[in-house]
Amino acid sequence: MSSTEQRRAWVLTRILTGELTMAAGAASLDVSERQLWRLRVAFEREGPAGLVHGNRGRPSSRQLGAGVRARIIELRASYGEINDSHFCELLAEREAIVVSRESVRQILRTEGIASPRRRRPPRYRSRRPRMAAEGLLLQLDGSRHDWLEGRGPWLTLVGAIDDATGSVPAAVFRDQEDAAGYLEILRATIEAKGIPGAIYRDRHGIFAPTNQHPDDATEPAGGRSLSQVGRALVELGIGSIVAGSPQAKGRIERLWGTFQDRLVTELRLAGVADLAGANAFLGSYLPRHNARFAIPAADPVAAWRAVPPEVRLARVLVFKYRRKVARDHTIRLAGRVLQLPRGTGPSSYSGKLVEVHVRLDGSIVAFDGERQLGVMAAPPDPGQLRARRDDRPEPGLVPAAATMPWTPPPDHPWKRVRHDSKLYRQRLTDSLGS
Repeated sequence: MSSTEQRRAWVLTRILTGELTMAAGAASLDVSERQLWRLRVAFEREGPAGLVHGNRGRPSSRQLGAGVRARIIELRASYGEINDSHFCELLAEREAIVVSRESVRQILRTEGIASPRRRRPPRYRSRRPRMAAEGLLLQLDGSRHDWLEGRGPWLTLVGAIDDATGSVPAAVFRDQEDAAGYLEILRATIEAKGIPGAIYRDRHGIFAPTNQHPDDATEPAGGRSLSQVGRALVELGIGSIVAGSPQAKGRIERLWGTFQDRLVTELRLAGVADLAGANAFLGSYLPRHNARFAIPAADPVAAWRAVPPEVRLARVLVFKYRRKVARDHTIRLAGRVLQLPRGTGPSSYSGKLVEVHVRLDGSIVAFDGERQLGVMAAPPDPGQLRARRDDRPEPGLVPAAATMPWTPPPDHPWKRVRHDSKLYRQRLTDSLGS
């Protein structure tokens, strides 16, 4: 008898001796009084055996017969090395034996027949504890979502969350997940808190490009090309840790779930309908979010680092490009031609490599070492002054006289050549006839 059946026998014995009522016994066994009366009748008629289910010990009516089991084992030997799923499919297609894969697996394992393909055992995973102090680790990511609920375009929220406290030091809405958004996050975080110890990020090409080009980023001492964000991390001494899976950076993934629930509602209540308004609203929302969800760190001493005196954020958190100055003191950047000023003294910048910085506000400056050079748009060259095929004037903007077809005069060289050729052929004919 099972433990449940033993308890029922003990309660029914007390009921028959008058120690319990039927209502009290039903309540103690968590059954209805009607069910308890059925159990009492069976107990009085058969004793404790009446409480045991009648199907106990009987073979299942749905189990496979011995002949089918033997046939499956025989066919398995004839089919050779085959995995359980494929063998189960072939049994249904060729042998008309329809059984589940689990039944086939149990039959074969009982006979000691192993599958040729061994499944890799699941890896042991454990929850990573939070960092001890604030500023040791920042998780960075971007979330593409309909933040404005159709009132405006889809936006990407780029943000960071502190691993120790769960607070959000900075976030910014962008049209898409781009390097400028992450540089803006780093700038806002460093100016408000300090330099973090490391960042935890995914394998996005913004952090480590797969199509590296020497003109698109500077190279560190090791010679390995870096992305713009990766170069800024190296110059600031911030470690970069790659997450192996989305679950590994689950803290910021859960943050997006919270934002998509709460921030979307707050933006709707504030009537925000564009990118500029969404970024302006973040300034008042993030302090309220941190006050609600941030927790104290295990170590009360924060680990943010101060910016070293030799590091200038204005020259780090930018887009850097190296360009060679042409003979006319121009440089080309993204299809634009920029003019450098006249150099002081007898030297010129022609043939030199200069470092061009594109700041987050869109302004462009160039540096020759530590010397800052102002740049401006260069005058167009003759090739740019020529009319292109797509520069035709619109209808109605040109006088009708200018659009009429032009007929050459009779003394035009083309007509004169044709007239002279006719005269030559006539003279030639006359001479041959004479």
